[in-house]
Parts: sequence; C-alpha cells; structure tokens
Amino acid sequence: MPQAINLAEKLTKFSDHWSPKIVSGFNGHDIMVVKVKGEFNWHDHADSDDFFLVLKGSIRIETEQGNVTLNPGELYVVPRGVKHRPVAEEEAHLLLIEPAGLPNTGDDATAAVKEAI
Repeated sequence: MPQAINLAEKLTKFSDHWSPKIVSGFNGHDIMVVKVKGEFNWHDHADSDDFFLVLKGSIRIETEQGNVTLNPGELYVVPRGVKHRPVAEEEAHLLLIEPAGLPNTGDDATAAVKEAI
C-alpha cells in the first residue's frame, strides 16, 4: 500500500549534524533530510548541481560569487563546479536532492556516509 513520507517524523529519528539521511529516491537521485549547525567545509561538485531546500531554520550558502540566505520554504541550487559551503548559525533542517552515490563533499574520502531511514 502506498504511503506518504513524513519528513518531520524522519527528522526525529536522528540528532547528528551534517549527516544526510536518505528518505526516498527519484530517477536515480537520493532525496534526503539533514540537520545542520555551524559551518560545513568549502567544496564543489564537478558533475552535479547541489540542491538545498530549507524546511526549518535558516542557512547561508556561501559561494565565491556571493552569499545566499535561505529561510523555510526557500531553495537554492548551486551550479556544478561552484565552490560553496552551507552555514547555519542555529540548527536548521534541509531537504537535499542529489544523484545517488554522490559524495556530499564532492570527494569520497571526506564525505559523510549516507544511510536510509
């Protein structure tokens, strides 16, 4: 029987920051939720854009071309190859969509392990 995915409920299942959790898939892409706080490292993705949708809180996406502040219900797509880092002064909750298997830092050696919940 088909069931809706409740993102708020999924976000109650973990407390760690910067560790995306896969909640579904879509045409070869992972749909993930993540809790963030503080600064992530500067990185880029050579072969993929980076999609951020804020569910709760606010974040700043810093790029070499300037910064973008996102509040609940707002999204931003970082174009492929653009160096960036997300920053959250307070805990924020995000929805991320990226190709399945893509390391969240653009580098397998430094990427967080993604688990399905």
